[in-house]
Amino acid sequence: MTRIAIDAMGGDYAPKATIEGAVWAAQDYGVAIELVGKEDIIEEELQRIAREGIKQNRAGLFQHKIKVDLSKLDIKITQATEVIEMGEAPGQAIRKKKKSSIVLAVDAVATGSSQAVVAAGSTGAAMASSLFGLGRLPGIARPAIAATLPTMKKPVVLIDAGANSECNPEMLAQFAIMGATFSKSVLGVEEPRIGVLNIGEEASKGNTLALNTYKMLEEMGERINFIGNVEGKELFLGDCNVVVCDGFVGNVALKIIEGSASMLFKMIQQEFRQDILSMVVGLLAKPFMKRIYKKINYEEFGGALLLGVKGITVISHGRSTAYAIKNAVRVAKEAVESGVNKKISEFYEG
Repeated sequence: MTRIAIDAMGGDYAPKATIEGAVWAAQDYGVAIELVGKEDIIEEELQRIAREGIKQNRAGLFQHKIKVDLSKLDIKITQATEVIEMGEAPGQAIRKKKKSSIVLAVDAVATGSSQAVVAAGSTGAAMASSLFGLGRLPGIARPAIAATLPTMKKPVVLIDAGANSECNPEMLAQFAIMGATFSKSVLGVEEPRIGVLNIGEEASKGNTLALNTYKMLEEMGERINFIGNVEGKELFLGDCNVVVCDGFVGNVALKIIEGSASMLFKMIQQEFRQDILSMVVGLLAKPFMKRIYKKINYEEFGGALLLGVKGITVISHGRSTAYAIKNAVRVAKEAVESGVNKKISEFYEG
């Protein structure tokens, strides 16, 4: 049974939502869980879940209660006496707080206690802990965050979504390879189409980084399925499966996408509350709204995989709910079972 380590103290709604999501995943996906954090707090939360179950209310669309039988689940607790806060400098924090929940959660993967780690706390601390605790895969200069986004067709992988703000063309070429491997191994895209995020489709467009990355990917020939530049407006059409960019651009794009989707959905909800007729229409449209929300909600994707390290690290949104954590565990499980790291290594060995 795959065991997933969870930084139980990380995230805006931790430890409640983090532990609920982990327990929920253990029940639905048949994984074992290693909760890393302050043992007394974790025990208290587990007892509450055993009594009350897990209550869910997402976007006011649907509410339900999940009953949990902890006696049937494989859950162990690893004591961590420290927590790295969001405002701390990641490098300094992981060196000073060696008994922090994120450091020990990554260490669980390094020692083989668990096969993957899920973290919703400080992204920088999760990346730094994974890089120093697990090390890089052979041939990879820097790990990158692979964020999965919904499209009109199959999901698209945006890489790098925030790990590296300063990049060179060689790094972006590696991101392309890792993103394509993830798309094929985990998302099931047979021949992932790779594009460079740019201000225009022409090969002559963009800054020096984009121009040189284009040339490098083009020179790789049949080893990858490179289709050229991709504009931001084409992200959601689904014609490109992997979109490559540096972490600064990727993170800005990701946050704009999240904010736009949230604003649009809230605007629609407000319109359905304007008057009696709008409320009636809104009530009739509720089943359709649920389906649309399910497709665009970031919680459905759970978290982003940190590709390029010798282990599986899934970085979740800081404001992850229990549902998002549950899906992050699913992403981790799929990454472990697909052998994505081995396949990335095989590309360079070949």
